[in-house]
Amino acid sequence: MNNKLVAVAMVLSLSCIACNASRSQNTDIASQSSSVAHLTQNQLNEFADSLVVTYKTVTNYPQQCTTSGVDGRCFAAQITLTPNAELPTGDWAIYYSQMRPVKQVLSDQFNIKHIKGDLHRITPTEKFGGFSKGQAQTIDFLGELWQLSETDAMPNYYMVVPGFNPAVIKSTMLGIDVDTGMETRPYTASYTNAETQYKRSDTDRLQWAKPEVLFRANEGVVNDPSRAINTIIPTPKAQILDTHLAATSLKSGYRLSLGDVQRSSVDAALNRLQRLGVNETSNGALLELKPLKKLLVAGGYQLTILPNKISIYAADDAGYSYGIASLASLIDVKELTVNAMRIEDEPRYPFRGMHVDVARNFHSKQFVLDLIDQMAAYKLNKLHLHMADDEGWRLEIDGLPELTDIGSKRCHDLSEDTCLLPQLGSGPSADAKVNGYYTKADYIEILQYASARQIQVIPSMDMPGHSRAAIKAMEARFRKLMALGETAAANEYRLIDPQDKTQYASIQYYDDNTLNVCMESTFHFVDKVVDEIAKLHQQAGQPLTIYHIGADETAGAWVDSPVCQAFLKSNDKGVASEKDYGAYFIERVSNLLAQKGIKPAGWSDGMSHTRVDRMPKVSQSNIWDVVSHDGFKRAHDQANLGWDTVLSNPEVLYFDFPYEADPKEHGYYWASRSSSERKLYSFMPDNLPANAEQWTDIEGRPFEADDTLKRDETGTRISGPLAKDVKFSGIQGQIWSETIRSDDVAEYMIFPRLLVLAERAWHQADWEVPYQYQGAIYNQNSGHFTQEMRAKQQAQWTQFANTLGHKELIKLDRADIAYRVPTVGAMIKDGLLFTNTIYPGLAVEYRVNDGPWQRYFEAVRVLGNVEVRAIAADGQRRGRVLSVN
Repeated sequence: MNNKLVAVAMVLSLSCIACNASRSQNTDIASQSSSVAHLTQNQLNEFADSLVVTYKTVTNYPQQCTTSGVDGRCFAAQITLTPNAELPTGDWAIYYSQMRPVKQVLSDQFNIKHIKGDLHRITPTEKFGGFSKGQAQTIDFLGELWQLSETDAMPNYYMVVPGFNPAVIKSTMLGIDVDTGMETRPYTASYTNAETQYKRSDTDRLQWAKPEVLFRANEGVVNDPSRAINTIIPTPKAQILDTHLAATSLKSGYRLSLGDVQRSSVDAALNRLQRLGVNETSNGALLELKPLKKLLVAGGYQLTILPNKISIYAADDAGYSYGIASLASLIDVKELTVNAMRIEDEPRYPFRGMHVDVARNFHSKQFVLDLIDQMAAYKLNKLHLHMADDEGWRLEIDGLPELTDIGSKRCHDLSEDTCLLPQLGSGPSADAKVNGYYTKADYIEILQYASARQIQVIPSMDMPGHSRAAIKAMEARFRKLMALGETAAANEYRLIDPQDKTQYASIQYYDDNTLNVCMESTFHFVDKVVDEIAKLHQQAGQPLTIYHIGADETAGAWVDSPVCQAFLKSNDKGVASEKDYGAYFIERVSNLLAQKGIKPAGWSDGMSHTRVDRMPKVSQSNIWDVVSHDGFKRAHDQANLGWDTVLSNPEVLYFDFPYEADPKEHGYYWASRSSSERKLYSFMPDNLPANAEQWTDIEGRPFEADDTLKRDETGTRISGPLAKDVKFSGIQGQIWSETIRSDDVAEYMIFPRLLVLAERAWHQADWEVPYQYQGAIYNQNSGHFTQEMRAKQQAQWTQFANTLGHKELIKLDRADIAYRVPTVGAMIKDGLLFTNTIYPGLAVEYRVNDGPWQRYFEAVRVLGNVEVRAIAADGQRRGRVLSVN
């Protein structure tokens, strides 16, 4: 990179787009042709505004590639450019995000070059004849592996001509559906062929979730509002109704008797009652908070409802808040009455978490606060906030302003002096909504808001991989300080060895995203960041007691780093070979944290590389291994180490995966293409391998889970069951934000799945298969999950689904949560239309031959093209429209 004496001044006065225009020679495009002199910025903007781009997945089975497995797989796609104006230059480039890298361009008039991550650049070849008005140009290409979702096609293509500001191509911008409130992609061609576009391989059995498939899945769940009346989500441990006593009306509100409880500790829970229409008054039913004499686990409570008197007994703030949350769950917002009953309740797991990635695409402080509110309402207690990754650094750090000045935004500055490269369809502008960060004051507010709701915030800045934002920010800092002659300061927090020639690629296609673990400045940086975050926690009154390192998906860097080579020859850290580098980093940072009184946490793959005798005894591992790929084995191994083991299994706990197997559904899909609420409800977390009796793999095929003891030829244990009495610490839902650009889409993906997460984290169902510590083999014929258990699961799901449809979703509406309105199951039999939804109680509409939408009440005769959609509980939003065959 260049000397920055001049650029330092430019940074202060120019936006990153303007900066980039002044150094267009860095774009690796040919020098300006004479025709550029006749182009104006307005002409470029007008051309980009009128250029129509269409992206189409042609097939996942092109003749150039194999049809099974992973190696040699590819898909065929095409980008069509239809100009509505002339462009008087051939000296242009179009930048865009392509999730799977291009392997081969099949059109001789264009080149496509992979820049970094998912950023690609289209340029014309010498054979390109120019853009003529109305004349479409098609770029055919092959991409790696497969493409199974219309949402894979990222937005915000933009055009660059030397000497001008980049111009976003308007036709590639996202739209908003007025009925659903969700994003639309006008530039993406709809999938039409299940065989060639939606199958992953020639062994794929997964069915596209068309209305008929959904109808069959929803059958057996009767619409019965009475099932919701006395139901609480999450289900309490013990609940006894007293049908001889009168119900208590809360229409006149409640009189509060706090006893010795501080008002501030239950205010948030009481505010939820107010949102539901139940206010504190002088003449309402008595609501009293009293100390609990019987010992329950942390967060336990007793709730007694008698006519006009409600008593909550607890031993801690969480217990009182959870008791009020259960009262709120009992309330039907239309009736505002609760029946007489007695409840004794306590949580299944101490760790009941939700993880949110705000690094890939930023999400607002208000989104986080709203999420915390709903977590508290459903008794979740851990917010894992992922604030730094390759694509962004999202927290202000005292003394390191570059982390947010540069690392919090992406724009078209290919030298990355003012921002990071565009990724994930972010476009060329630094003021895009996907950019941003939390100030120190923002973060303190989040912490205090969480504390008032008995939620612990677990910060995470992923390292040593997934660290590109930090690396590029610290490199900009290095250049700035070197230009000022401050060599020592420039090197103080440097994160890379500039002489490192290692060739590597991360799973997200970066070759420069890993901290150099052999440099003391790297650990100085980590220490600085942790100390500054700890100060914010201290100021907020929520001390930092756990920090998530990340430690996942390290891509094999450092081998050809001179610094690492010298370190390997002479160190006292127990690093004997290049294979020890990653473990050394995690071990050293973990012990650095432990010395500060902070428990280290990390993802299971990175944690598995560590040498246990060098790790703190108190550590946490998040298990993100796929159950159908033997992911239960690593979970058992790490729990057996005595670590706090938190289940984060992707096929049910990754909320950025599609709800249903439909190419129009949002999300990545590398472990599952159908992570419905019902599948999450079926999760048996205490017995991971037993899920093989009810689930299939990503291709809809049965699998076997062998949980018996395995040893190698030397007698050393390879894998096996949990040790006697060892249990997991909890479960955590995850949302990663690569495809999730707005707060509304984030809420769509999280809700209502978060309510099902809360159910599994808080309550152990009586239909779950008990864990067999002696080991067992599970498959769809092994019979441990008995017919009686299956019948109980069906009955309890029916009750849960009715509760959401008839009682809980309206509460999300009241809180302005943009939850997913489900797609409708439907079939036509003997000319009659039948419909159902995953949540009985939601209204359904249908129309015929593009006519007016009509409310569906019962089987109705139809003739022609039929479409169906569901309506949100408050009647305001609609779900996605499906066509019925």
